[in-house]
Amino acid sequence: MALVHGRECSITIKTAYRGIRLPYSEETIREAVSILKEEAPIEGDGICRGLCKSDGVTGCVVTPLSIGTTPLLLGLCLGVMEMPVYVSETRNLYRHEALMAPSEDGAVFNLIQDRGGVRKIYEGCRVTGFELRIMGEEESRPLSLKMDIAGDIPAVAYPYAEIAETDRGERFKADGVTYKVNEVEDKDIYGLRIVATKDGGARTEVWIHRMLRPGLDIAPVIEGLTLIAQVKRDKYECKSFGLFRLHLERLLLMSDEMAVDSAGPVIGPLRYYVAGKVMASVFTNNDGGII
Repeated sequence: MALVHGRECSITIKTAYRGIRLPYSEETIREAVSILKEEAPIEGDGICRGLCKSDGVTGCVVTPLSIGTTPLLLGLCLGVMEMPVYVSETRNLYRHEALMAPSEDGAVFNLIQDRGGVRKIYEGCRVTGFELRIMGEEESRPLSLKMDIAGDIPAVAYPYAEIAETDRGERFKADGVTYKVNEVEDKDIYGLRIVATKDGGARTEVWIHRMLRPGLDIAPVIEGLTLIAQVKRDKYECKSFGLFRLHLERLLLMSDEMAVDSAGPVIGPLRYYVAGKVMASVFTNNDGGII
């Protein structure tokens, strides 16, 4: 599957409230195709015939998370949005809560693909799975989100010339992320991957990249894991616009890849299954819906 880089094409997500041109790094969005097959008759030339039929859209988009895109993208990935709550003592700041329910249903959106001067629109898309990547070995590396996207409506040419403005908001980076395990900050975690699939029921796994030291135990059951990502600036009101939180409940250890015979520190992943809820708190500087 070839990767198409952002310098060659662009992706715009349009919802009922807004349209954002993503500052993504790569994408594999393409038309899903099925074959209508006609079997060969008993008498005749014995040739099977087929006809290609467009079944909508399939593929994925990878994009860095920024102040401007995070509320919308997490809302599309997680699903259910609660009513925004006004944050007191600020001029215009609202907190939005997101909760991932065990359901395949999610908010639908339109996706505009501009590739090589050809503009297509895929309508009625949804996120079928996502992966949040935090790679701590490079502290300046931005957090990235991979969204698996599907839709049943075939693409059509997008007839309008206007182009949505590309998000230029500051990006969240690995050095601005803190982790809390059972309400206690854990400084030995240096990276994280949250992988969720929503086809056939929601399933979420967490890969915790953690440094092991002699005598340090790893709990096989984690009641709560909280990730707090923040842009390291003081210019944002209450340090909230420029911050988001993810909270995962009831993590059960599935496999331990850190069983290495070494006298010094060992680095490796722990794989957990999320048996509880996945919740997010994101902040915007307006009271409109984020989806």
